[in-house]
Amino acid sequence: MIDLEAFLARTGIELRMLEQWVEREWLVGERSETSLILTDVDAARAQLIHDLKRDFGVNDEGVEIALHLLDQLHGLRRIVGDMQFEAEAGRRLNKRRLRRIRYERYRTRR
Repeated sequence: MIDLEAFLARTGIELRMLEQWVEREWLVGERSETSLILTDVDAARAQLIHDLKRDFGVNDEGVEIALHLLDQLHGLRRIVGDMQFEAEAGRRLNKRRLRRIRYERYRTRR
């Protein structure tokens, strides 16, 4: 969690700009009863938006598209990671089953 002043200093943006980005849902953060709670992930995303606009001259529509594609990419990476985890768990389970079958065959031959 980053306080607002540190967030603005770290990202190099102004409060007005932050409010616009939150309104456009480019930055989401978490809302408490009194304020917006921002994280390191929000700061990295804000820095990306700032760089796209300032260094590359990307307009708002271009930023919207870039963020949408980036979100899709992260979602796909998460899905692939989950699939890899499940595949590895399945391999471990199959190895245990195979060992148990071999052990049962060995026991019945004795």
